[in-house]
Amino acid sequence: MKRIDLVQVNHSVKVGDICPKIEPNVCEDSVFYLDGQPIGFYLTKMPDKMCGLADLANAELRSKNVPKSVMTRSSGIHGKDAVAQFSTIIGAIPARPHMRRNYNSVSSVHSCKTAQTFVKAMWMLAIESGKLIEEILPKQYQEQVELFKRVDSKWKFGELFTSSISNYNISAAYHKDTGNIVGAVNVIICKKHNSTGGDLSVPDYGATIGQRDNSILVYPAWRNVHGVTPIVPTHEGGYRNSLVFYPLKAFLNK
Repeated sequence: MKRIDLVQVNHSVKVGDICPKIEPNVCEDSVFYLDGQPIGFYLTKMPDKMCGLADLANAELRSKNVPKSVMTRSSGIHGKDAVAQFSTIIGAIPARPHMRRNYNSVSSVHSCKTAQTFVKAMWMLAIESGKLIEEILPKQYQEQVELFKRVDSKWKFGELFTSSISNYNISAAYHKDTGNIVGAVNVIICKKHNSTGGDLSVPDYGATIGQRDNSILVYPAWRNVHGVTPIVPTHEGGYRNSLVFYPLKAFLNK
């Protein structure tokens, strides 16, 4: 795997800015280092078992079996064609007092009978992601295991995460995952078909990771502002879906 030493660069990107089209400059298996320490990695293709689980989870997500929040926006093709966009959250959901929900909970998707195959596939994918982190970033793995000793088992999704979101055709504006556990990493698995773009941009380091179908990116999303480049279907029905696992500090015991 290629070693990439991340170096801070000047930029004018702010939280909330729309991520423009940027050609990826990270396109091969890589380990990311910051100040001499490995902090994340990217694989253009996951191990076969993980690819199979991602294929299953993606197929279930795209079916009517899984409840989701749906929206419709322009795809950017000729400025008019629309593409389906939706997302689904599973695992632990933190309290949201501004929405009159003052308590932590588990996603209602878990109680949906038709969504059980999706939830199980995602759970197994979270477990396998943890094994991959242990193999490639053993120090990070041990540190995250220690952090998660402060998380009750009812709030865990897999061994190293509390929650998961699957985004279908959604290009996130620049943001920083301030709700995540500091010192932990996220996992982003990409499912991509007949589309371009949908790559992750980290302007602090001038890095844009070219997320291919069945690729995996492990990165501390709390550390930097990042966004997703525009997703443009090249054929009818084209899409880019991200299966994301993340650790929320709202579930750390005091």
